[in-house]
Amino acid sequence: MSLTSPRVPKHRKVHSALEHEIRSGRWGPGDRLPSEAELVRQFGASRITVGRAVRDLQLAGLVERRVGSGTYVKVVQPRPGALSFGLLIPDLGETEIFEPICQGMMASPLAREHALLWGSLNGGAGSKEGRAWDLCRQYVDRKVSGVFFAPLELSPTKDEVNARIARALDDAGIPVVLLDRTVGPYPQRGHHDLVALDHRRAGYATTEHLLSLGVRRLAFVGLPHSAATVDARAAGYREALHAWEAPCGGSPVHRLDPADAPSVRALMETSRPEGIVAANDRTAARLMHTLIELGYSVPRDVRLVGIDDVEYASLLPVPLTTLRQPTREIGAAALAAMLDRASSADLPTRDILLHGTLVVRKSSGAPLSLPDADPASTR
Repeated sequence: MSLTSPRVPKHRKVHSALEHEIRSGRWGPGDRLPSEAELVRQFGASRITVGRAVRDLQLAGLVERRVGSGTYVKVVQPRPGALSFGLLIPDLGETEIFEPICQGMMASPLAREHALLWGSLNGGAGSKEGRAWDLCRQYVDRKVSGVFFAPLELSPTKDEVNARIARALDDAGIPVVLLDRTVGPYPQRGHHDLVALDHRRAGYATTEHLLSLGVRRLAFVGLPHSAATVDARAAGYREALHAWEAPCGGSPVHRLDPADAPSVRALMETSRPEGIVAANDRTAARLMHTLIELGYSVPRDVRLVGIDDVEYASLLPVPLTTLRQPTREIGAAALAAMLDRASSADLPTRDILLHGTLVVRKSSGAPLSLPDADPASTR
């Protein structure tokens, strides 16, 4: 778990994460918490930081320390009026944006009165689709007050599984707020509230950045079976090409594995792009490594941009120009939307779309006014 984020002291973040594990029921009354050494490894924090977080839990009456034995959960009395919301995020721990989104929820002042139930899908038996469905049934059985759902992607059956999960929650009368992506394929909308980056605008902004540098022969690259977000970003890419009167026929959308050298070689030899808009930073990172292996230079031979600004984007062989997601703000907005939905089920369906910030680094070949980045708002 990463603890790197501004303004929130590390010990408070460890404390908050442990408190949510207790209040969500992962550790019940009488359960022994992991040792401080185990928590140090889990959070990547110092022993002093972990010790302070555990002491704060003790002062709050959530745990008790037994000399020579360890730290144990005490009986937690539910707070009056508290609601419990389930997190159903199959890609948590795999897709880098979701952890800071969840941190944004926990850091919101609105979270203090309520509980977030963390359901882990990693490491369990069966397929990710099966584990997501099992977690959905657990939330239905627990009669949670709402579910934050980030639909599955990168699976041929994702649309069917996502629709099944959404239908089960609807049938149980459980409000759903979607994170990052819709249940159905783009441009289908559905009837659930959505809180996300404005993906179409993100695709437009990153494409326009390359076009403004004089690039006209472009390509868009995304993985097969991606979430609807990738289709929305591709739509923004096409819109920018049209607005700039660039040759759309010579700037195709490709769905391929960016780590597959023959596919990337075919892309470069057939389309001969001067610039590539990657659907996200993970795709851009894999594509950059493959291009370098094939003997191409970034940005001399091909300019490259991504979307998300994950932690490693600035650490790639060529620091990546990308559009930064306001992840913590997305989390806070999602929690506020959920509380609105839980109190007023008849509200109209809403899209709450946040703007990102373009972070210019070396991969796009743009002049840099700062050593690492030259932020420019996409508003």
